[in-house]
Amino acid sequence: MKNGEESLIENVMLGSRQAFRESGVHGSELVIMADEEINEDYPVEIHEYLSAFENSIGAVDEMLKTMMSVSRNELLQKLDPLEQAKVDLVSAYTLNSMFWVYLATQGVNPKEHPVKQELERIRVYMNRVKEITDKKKAGKLDRGAASRFVKNALWEPKPKNASKVANKGKNKN
Repeated sequence: MKNGEESLIENVMLGSRQAFRESGVHGSELVIMADEEINEDYPVEIHEYLSAFENSIGAVDEMLKTMMSVSRNELLQKLDPLEQAKVDLVSAYTLNSMFWVYLATQGVNPKEHPVKQELERIRVYMNRVKEITDKKKAGKLDRGAASRFVKNALWEPKPKNASKVANKGKNKN
């Protein structure tokens, strides 16, 4: 990833962690609380949500470390163009989604921010890639086989002369 993207990801992660800390719970406390008793610094009703949030941040952090450990060029060399487009779109969508969360933690309404239009734009391109993928998966028509199948499946009337000849042979007996 580019340095700008890395710093933005780090800022989003720090912003999320800062908002989490401001709630009165730190990551290590939350892990301890999951096994022991619930901390009284916040309402009991949100304990499960905070626990799930901390687990999600940990999973995202691990995933980002894994992604950032491999150079982008190295990764893209192994993929075909369609797969490269998918990786780029998922990366852009993830980055913008994390920025959405960062805005929310800073008290900014992300629905009124240009990031919403960017997410919609990326979603449109994701749908285009999905359509292309679906077209590739769709069966291809073998025109020759289809025409033979239809020709043999259709009813063909017998010629009039053939039916008269058959009837004459029956009448003589």
